[in-house]
Amino acid sequence: MINRWFFTQIDNSALIIFRVFFGFLIAAEAIGAIFTGWVTRTLVEPNFTFNFIGLDFLQPLPGNGMYFYFALMGIFGLMVMIGFKYRWSMIAYTVMWAGVYFMQKASYNNHYYLLLLLCILMSILPAGNYFSIDVKRNPLLKKISMPRWIILVIIAQLWIVYTYASVAKLYPDWLDYTVAKNLMAGRAYYPIVGDLLQGHWAHISVTYFGILFDLLIIPLLLWRKTRLAAFCFSIFFHLFNSIVFQIGIFPYLSLAFTVFFFSKERIHRIFMKKKPFYDGNEIVIPSYKKVLLPAMIIWFTIQIALPLRHWVIPGDVLWTEEGHRLSWRMMLRGRSGNTNFYIVDKNDPKAKRTYVNIREYVSKKQMRLVSTKPDAMWQFAQHLKQQYADEGKDIAVYVKSKISINGKKSRQFIDPDVDLTSVPWNYFTTNPWIIKYPKQDTPIEQ
Repeated sequence: MINRWFFTQIDNSALIIFRVFFGFLIAAEAIGAIFTGWVTRTLVEPNFTFNFIGLDFLQPLPGNGMYFYFALMGIFGLMVMIGFKYRWSMIAYTVMWAGVYFMQKASYNNHYYLLLLLCILMSILPAGNYFSIDVKRNPLLKKISMPRWIILVIIAQLWIVYTYASVAKLYPDWLDYTVAKNLMAGRAYYPIVGDLLQGHWAHISVTYFGILFDLLIIPLLLWRKTRLAAFCFSIFFHLFNSIVFQIGIFPYLSLAFTVFFFSKERIHRIFMKKKPFYDGNEIVIPSYKKVLLPAMIIWFTIQIALPLRHWVIPGDVLWTEEGHRLSWRMMLRGRSGNTNFYIVDKNDPKAKRTYVNIREYVSKKQMRLVSTKPDAMWQFAQHLKQQYADEGKDIAVYVKSKISINGKKSRQFIDPDVDLTSVPWNYFTTNPWIIKYPKQDTPIEQ
């Protein structure tokens, strides 16, 4: 049964055409980041970046280095698209994108994490075995088939992402349209559609279409009778998201994935008529079978477990943010805060708390991060400690912070009597200096 499900050979047209789409989109992501000013705002202008904790060695290149970095990523993306040195180009892009992803959090996006996962998968898959420069240079690489496990892995990965995204929306502020109202209010200035998006019908549509689309789109694409209708609705849904929320390549990447749901015959007929169609259905047991199955179990166990980790961490993840990242909790809340940092010279017994002007240290884009996210507050405290240590001073850093979720009543967020330079950051358990509230009194439900 396992051999038949995983190792039956099928036509590889879907994977080949997806490689072309994928290469183009990741090249556009890299080059677009330069010309839209993303690289400038996120990696060049700031004095330092808020990297993932523990990865302090990942720092932006000096001067114009990050522009060359992203230009090189764009070149690798184009090489993936045309299938030139495919494997090495895909691995190189993956490593460089991972560097960008873990280097900063001011522009954190769940879609960036998905792109990293897809890059890892594409580095493994045989997507350069047809319609590529590699094959023209070495015809022995040409293949018109692939094992079925490739499509199964891609569909399973997407199903996990969409399902968690849907389930995460089942909470009061989403269901009573609070989130939708806030999201649409921020788009009121859009020409033509801005006023339309403020209507109650728009809030209802965004709320329930968001839940139902994420929950049902994979099953509907898998079922032949609903596939075409689901695809048409996907076009509308993703173009709407692209225009209204401006979330980069993700809507178009999601549409590109649909090649794995339509019949192999249709994809071949539409995109690759000149390619021989494979319908042999042979079962070929690969030499890597003993490695593949355990690797898949580990991969999907991690993918399923990571989004669940916040359930074993005390407090509400919407308030504490502990367990929020890497969990497909997309566009669920708006955070605003009033956060002040104070330092005390430990060597001066009469020293009083001195206010720190955060704006002297961080960029405008980083200001929101350090004002609302606990890990960024902790990191900024460590940054201040290091700066003063370089001047020969030993300081304590205290934080007074009030946070509001989805425009609700602000509450005290950080214990003001805890020196953040003296406590560790806990990745997989709670940080006790984040103030928790009883469930019935949690700020997000008031």
